[in-house]
Amino acid sequence: MAFDLDLIKKTYSEFEQKVNDARQLIGRPLTFTEKILYAHLTNPATRAYERGADYVDFAPDRVAMQDATAQMALLQFMQAGRDKVAVPSTVHCDHLIMAETGAAADLKQANTESKEVFDFLASVSNKYGIGFWKPGAGIIHQVVLENYAFPGGMMIGTDSHTVNAGGLGMVAIGVGGADACDVMAGLPWELKMPKLIGVKLTGKLNGWAAPKDIILKVAGILTVKGGTGCIVEYFGEGAISLSCTGKGTICNMGAEIGATTSTFGYDESMSRYLKATGREEIATLADGIAQHLTADAEVYADPEKYFDQLIEINLDELEPHLNGPFTPDLATPISKMKEVAAANDWPTKVEVGLIGSCTNSSYEDISRAVSLAKQVSEKGLKTKAEFTITPGSEQVRFTIARDGFLDTFEKIGATVFANACGPCIGMWNRVGAEKKKKYDCAFFQQKLC
Repeated sequence: MAFDLDLIKKTYSEFEQKVNDARQLIGRPLTFTEKILYAHLTNPATRAYERGADYVDFAPDRVAMQDATAQMALLQFMQAGRDKVAVPSTVHCDHLIMAETGAAADLKQANTESKEVFDFLASVSNKYGIGFWKPGAGIIHQVVLENYAFPGGMMIGTDSHTVNAGGLGMVAIGVGGADACDVMAGLPWELKMPKLIGVKLTGKLNGWAAPKDIILKVAGILTVKGGTGCIVEYFGEGAISLSCTGKGTICNMGAEIGATTSTFGYDESMSRYLKATGREEIATLADGIAQHLTADAEVYADPEKYFDQLIEINLDELEPHLNGPFTPDLATPISKMKEVAAANDWPTKVEVGLIGSCTNSSYEDISRAVSLAKQVSEKGLKTKAEFTITPGSEQVRFTIARDGFLDTFEKIGATVFANACGPCIGMWNRVGAEKKKKYDCAFFQQKLC
C-alpha cells in the first residue's frame, strides 16, 4: 500500500470540525480552497486571515521530490538531526533520463550516467523512511496522482507542476528544497494567504475539445502573471463532467499562469479514479464527508461574493486551442490558427509530435491519440513527422501495452520513450536541434502534443 491510510483517516476525522470552526470564525460560507487551508493550519486560527496580505503557518500532509531537486533538499534534511521524516515523503527519479533512442536504451544509459545520484537518493530514502521511486517508475506528478493524492489534503513538492494533484481535490503547491526540508523536519511551512480566482465552467466539452483546452483558454485570459499569489478553484456543471485525469491536466498547467495552485471540489469522477487505482478505502472515506470536500452551496450559487476574481467559460462553445510560440499564454483557437500564423510568420509544418509529459500522459490522453493512430494504420499510412510517446508511469505504460495501444503506435512509426519527463523539460537529444531554427524554442501546447 503506497498511501498512508492512517494519515488520511486522521485528516478526515478532524476535517468537519476544523471547517465548522473556520466558518464560524470567518462568519460566512467557505470556498473549497479555504476549507483545505484552514484545516491545515499549524495552530488553530484566532482570526480570519486576509488574502494576499497575511503570512500563515501550515502543516502539509506530505512532501514529494524529484531527483534533480531532491539532492539538495535531502542534504539539508540530513543536518536536521532526525531519524525519520516527520511527514510521509517520496523521491521520484524522472528528470535525469535523456530521451533519445527509446525506453530500454535510454533508461540503461541514465542508470549508468546518473548512478551516483540514484544510489545516493535511494540510500538516504531508505535511511529516513522516504518512499523511493526508481528510474523508469514514472513522472512524479502522475505517480502522485495514482498513489498518494487524496481529496481535501495538502502537499508540497519540489517541482512547479506539483499542482497536478489538484485534479484529485488537493491543495498541492510547488516549493523549493528548503521548504521541503522544513516540512520533513516537522517545522511549520509559511505561505502568504492566497487570493482566490474562481473559474465557473458551464456546458460540456464536445467535438475535438479536451480538458487541456480549458486551461489554454484560461492562460489566454489571465496571462503568465495573472495567477500569481492566487489559488484557482474550478466549479460548475462543466467541472463535474470532466474526468479526474482531465482535471489533473488543467491543474498541472496552472503553473503556466503563475498560480500558487489550482483545485476542484470532490465529485464522482474522483471517486471512480480512486477506485480504479486501487484506493477504494480512500473513496469510501471521502464519500463519507463529501459535503465538506467542496465549497459551501452558497459560494457556487453567488461566486462573485466569495472569489477575488471570477472567470466563466461555456464548454459548449470552447474549441481546441494552440498556445504559443514562446509564451504559454498566447492562446489561439484552432479555427483562427491559419490566418494568425500567416500574419505572424509562424511555422505551420509539424516536425515533431509528442504525446506525454506530466500534463498529458494518462491512460485517457493516450487513448484519445491511439484512436487516430488506428485510423492512420488502417489506411496504410506512416507519419511524416517524428512521433514520440512518453507514458506518465509504469502503470500507464503497462495498461496501454496490455490494451494494444503501443503496438498501434509502433505500426505508424512512433518511438516510445521511458516513463520520465524527457522532452518536456529539455532532456531530449533531438535530431535536428543543431540546426538552431528560428522557432526551435517555440512553445506550442495543444491537447495531444
